[in-house]
Amino acid sequence: DGNFQLTVILHFPVLRNNPTQDYGQLEVTIAPYTHPILPLLADTNAGRVAVSNMTLPQYRFRWEEDIPRHLKKAWDLYQDRFGRTPRGLWPSEQSVSPQILPYITQAGFKWICSDEAVLGWTLKHFFHRDEAGNVLEPEWLYRPYRIDTPYGKLAIVFRDHRLSDLIGFTYGAMKPTQAAADFVGHLEAIARCLKQRQTDEGTSLKQPWLVTIALDGENCWEYYEKDGIPFLESLYETLSHHPEIKLVTVSEYIEKFPPTAIIPTGQLHSGSWVDGSFTTWIGDPAKNRAWDLLTEARQVLANHPEATEENNPEAWEALYAAEGSDWFWWFGEGHSSNQDAIFDQLFREHLCGIYRALNEPIPASLKQPVERHDIRREHQPQGFIHPIINGLGDEQDWDRAGRIDVGGARGTMHQSSAIQRLWYGVDHLNFYLRLDFQAGMQVGKNSASELHLLWFYPDRIMHNSPAPLAELPDQAPLNYLFHHHLAINLLTQSFWFQEAGDHYQWHSRASRAQIALDQCLEVAVPWVDLQIQPDYPLRLVLILAEQGIFRSYVPENTLVALQAP
Repeated sequence: DGNFQLTVILHFPVLRNNPTQDYGQLEVTIAPYTHPILPLLADTNAGRVAVSNMTLPQYRFRWEEDIPRHLKKAWDLYQDRFGRTPRGLWPSEQSVSPQILPYITQAGFKWICSDEAVLGWTLKHFFHRDEAGNVLEPEWLYRPYRIDTPYGKLAIVFRDHRLSDLIGFTYGAMKPTQAAADFVGHLEAIARCLKQRQTDEGTSLKQPWLVTIALDGENCWEYYEKDGIPFLESLYETLSHHPEIKLVTVSEYIEKFPPTAIIPTGQLHSGSWVDGSFTTWIGDPAKNRAWDLLTEARQVLANHPEATEENNPEAWEALYAAEGSDWFWWFGEGHSSNQDAIFDQLFREHLCGIYRALNEPIPASLKQPVERHDIRREHQPQGFIHPIINGLGDEQDWDRAGRIDVGGARGTMHQSSAIQRLWYGVDHLNFYLRLDFQAGMQVGKNSASELHLLWFYPDRIMHNSPAPLAELPDQAPLNYLFHHHLAINLLTQSFWFQEAGDHYQWHSRASRAQIALDQCLEVAVPWVDLQIQPDYPLRLVLILAEQGIFRSYVPENTLVALQAP
């Protein structure tokens, strides 16, 4: 007894007539047609459910009738490719709200997936985790729920966010067998916890527990050894023979064990996998401006009832494309594709396509960018990153990283800096840093030869010391007290690591940091070196020096803000 069940949901390329679906080895789900955020199509005011003071677009977008259109087109595509009807719907970005549920059941879908943050908001419960990252209230997360709608029952499962991110962003840097063993270890910890909490010996067999692993859409396998095949083979081989874990599809589970826990339709939280909110797609001035442009174009289409999908498909396809979520993801603060101006133009081209198809004049507002693309110097991290530390700075490795443009920024310090841009990010194993130097720079030769990384931890009581450098200006943040210090010799690529002690002293500590300097400088610092608790904030400053004498620092007048995962 004590068995529980695990379902793994991963994004794979769509394959026609894949036999593994016939054998029950996998279940292919589908997302709405052009990947729109359905709750925001229903009502952009849904953004205020999680963020009550959110600044909304000037015009309210409320076009629920577009939801069944996206669902039907997705359904038809699925049937055309697979010759069968879909059962599971993967809501774009795991975004849900009460308003979209009737349309999903009416379309014929039996289950949907969302994130543990959405469940937490729904139940008004914050999921706590122990030091190993395991959920302390597993009986609430590891089960399916039922929602009753006017068109029937709908099952909903909620993913374990951390376990999903371990596969998505962390295990690619580990040896395949080690990563698989670590993952199974987390599942076994869940099993032990569930056993301890059972009051009825037969409970587990009557209603086995369900652990949902759902990646948030990223294709992580390119960062794994041999595209993840050794990891997956090791993982599935272990799980296939495990006495307490069974692999199932969602449909297989809910058919055998229909959900008994009920979430009232109106109680379901309106949110996504990103912090249980929609702030990634609405609320920023640029995102809101894009919504206003979309709303105006949608109203123009509504003013032409004679334009149907049959006789004017160009107008409707342009609308569907513009309703996709990715445009709003890239607009504004928080994300940058390094091709933002092109995305801006493409979004407006789709909106222009609506006007052209209706023989309407294109408004002047669509001839101007949604936002300026020459003034943003800092971009926040988009999620976990997992770079290979080789000094090459592969753009795909760092595309989700935070970025601060240094060279060319305001201030004489930045104008003369050898560093052009810094990138930073984290996963569950390491903090990562990348520095791009000015073109033609001989790093360490015609620039400062030392780089000093200094961390401090806000509101945390610990020993701290001044930066161990001479001629340091007495100004913030250089005159702060720090707890950890990593110094790098840019000529030899050697480094030393220190921790602050009593009486403002620095003490040497062992470190498993990785350093590589080639086309850029890449650094990985294990969290175990920093000995920081999960979810704890930390701040970093980077100082360039020559033989222990201060030369310059970045970013100017501020610090790099981080949070341990």
